[in-house]
Formats: sequence, C-alpha cells, structure tokens
Amino acid sequence: MEKLALLGGLTPAQFLRDYWHKKPLLIRQAIPGFQAPLPRAELFDLARRDDVESRLITHRPDGWDMQHGPIAKLPALKQKAWTLLVQGVNLHHPDADALLRRFRFIPDARLDDLMISYASDGGGVGPHFDSYDVFLLQAHGQRRWRISAQDDLSLEDGVPLKILSNFQPEEEFVLEPGDMLYLPPHYAHDGTAVGECMTYSIGFRAPAYQELGESFLDFMMDTIDLPGRYADPDLKHSANPAELPTGMIGRMRDELNKIRFTDDDITIFLGQHLSEPKPSVFFEPPAEQLSFARFFQGAKKRGLALHRKSQMLYRGSNVFINGESFQVGRADKTILMKLANHRRLEKSEFADASEDLLEALHQWHESGWIEFA
Repeated sequence: MEKLALLGGLTPAQFLRDYWHKKPLLIRQAIPGFQAPLPRAELFDLARRDDVESRLITHRPDGWDMQHGPIAKLPALKQKAWTLLVQGVNLHHPDADALLRRFRFIPDARLDDLMISYASDGGGVGPHFDSYDVFLLQAHGQRRWRISAQDDLSLEDGVPLKILSNFQPEEEFVLEPGDMLYLPPHYAHDGTAVGECMTYSIGFRAPAYQELGESFLDFMMDTIDLPGRYADPDLKHSANPAELPTGMIGRMRDELNKIRFTDDDITIFLGQHLSEPKPSVFFEPPAEQLSFARFFQGAKKRGLALHRKSQMLYRGSNVFINGESFQVGRADKTILMKLANHRRLEKSEFADASEDLLEALHQWHESGWIEFA
C-alpha cells in the first residue's frame, strides 16, 4: 500500500492501525506548498447565501456571541477575535471537493464535509471537543493549537458554544500553510489565529445510535406485517377495571416479538440513510434537457461524472444514490461500482450497460445528479 505525504509518510493501513480513533498526529507539510483554493472574498460570499450553513463567532471581553447565517455583514477585518465558519464548502466549490476526496482512504459512508474557518487575529471558538474524527489543515496564515487528552469534558454553562470549563492543555503546536493536525473524537483542543488565518477542517460522520435507531424504525414501518386484530376470548373478570390486564401485555409482547429484521434490511437502510442529501442540499437540472439519444451520444463522447453534491454507495447487488436504492445485475453493478468508486465513468465504459441502466443514468442527468465529464 502506498505511503502518503498527506499522512506524514504513513500508509493508510498504518494510520488506521496506530492513530485513527486512538491518538493525535501532527503532520508537517502534509500538502507541501499548499495554497487555499478559496480566496477570502469568495468564502465571505458563500456565508451570505441562504443555502450554505455558516456561523459567525465573536469573543468579546464580556463573553461569546454566535450568529447563524446567512451572514449579511461581517466585522471589520482589523477587528480582533472573530471567526467565520462555513460548512460544506465542498458542495459549492470544485477545488474544495477535490481536496475532500483526497481523504477517501476513509470510506465514503464516513466522510462528511469540508468546513473552512476564517479567523482574524486572536480568533477561535474556544477550547472544545468534537464527537468525530477531524483533520485540521492550515490553509493560510498561522494557527496555534493546544490539545489535551483530558477526561474532564464538562462544559461551561450559559454559553452559546460548547466550551470546556476546565481545559488543561498538554501539547502546543503552531501550524503553517500545508501543515495538518489529526485529532480523534473527544480530544480536547483550542485553536487561536496568529494574525489572519484560514483552517480547513475535514470532518467525518459519526451519527448517534439514537438517531440511527429512530430512523431505522421509520424505515421499517412499511415492512411490518402483523395480521389479525387483538382479541381476548379467555378474558377474566378483574376487580380493578383501570389496571392494564396481564394477558393484554403478554399478547402484545408476543406479537411485537414477531417483528424481525435482516442484514439486508440494515444494509438498505444504511445505504439510503447515509447517501441522503442534507436538508440544505439542492440539485439544479441542466440548463438544457436532453433527449435520451442526445444524452447517450454525449456520454459516449465525454464520459460521465457524479456531481460533487451526489453521494453514491453500494453493497452486494444494492446501489444507493442520494437516498434512493435499487438492485442491479452483475454487468450493471460493475459499471456502477466504477462510477461510485472513481466518481466518473470514461466514455469507453458504457459498452455493457443495460437499457435500464442507461435510462437511469439519463434520469440522473436530468435531475442534476451526474454531469458530462
């Protein structure tokens, strides 16, 4: 397996074995000569949009203030100690998306988004921890990071941010452009801008089991099959009419125990759930709607690519794209695996596609999910 400069000369297998979920890793010049693909002005423009998640955080002598976007007006650049956070920049900028995809040594099912933090001198969000793994790539200027493996993760009361009440830093680093710091979940850290700076955060999905459980039960609702209706031919007289009968509870328990789910149920649920676009994500159809013949002609000439907002996963014969799922045959699966893994199909890779698959690709193109490469 290839060693990656992105991981400080480690192979992905070495990184996952020794650091992932375990301990921090400081990587000097993970991307040598890195220059931020988004200029400051372009990032500020994104923060003004209502389809982009953003937050403005200001640290004043009397405490913290947080404003949710869209952010119509930002503080003066010379004002100290303010931070702009723009989430999901990869959804809106091709270079940000390309940077995020460099971290695909982690499965797509776990890879979340690229957030950009712009901070004036002294800016930051206070000492905190994340519930997920994160890579912190310095893109412009300098940021001082203080980190700690402390067990005390109690938070301050009455603050709009989740700020640790008893942060005890153990290590300190100043990151330059191209440097990167990996932190596992629940690792305490505090980043402070040294002059104006931008930091790119590559975050990963770590949904709560409660969230997954509730969504799974919703998913399974249509598959529950409990025929018949409650009856109690052996009902006995009770001196306490308001008490729930023991027999009713037992019968209900027996019926509910008939509900079963399989690995296939879990696979389809996870594929749909993890590929579902976030509520703020919208797709735009192409400017010109093409007939099937013209679409197929264009695909054979140029190839196809997933739109950067599209999420595509697969498992076995099941393929998932943007919250939808379907089963495919072996030949079509080979083609769709290439599209999912490489996020594009070369013009020569359509030869064995079935009519059904070509029609599906045409429909995806009309929906803005894929585009000509």
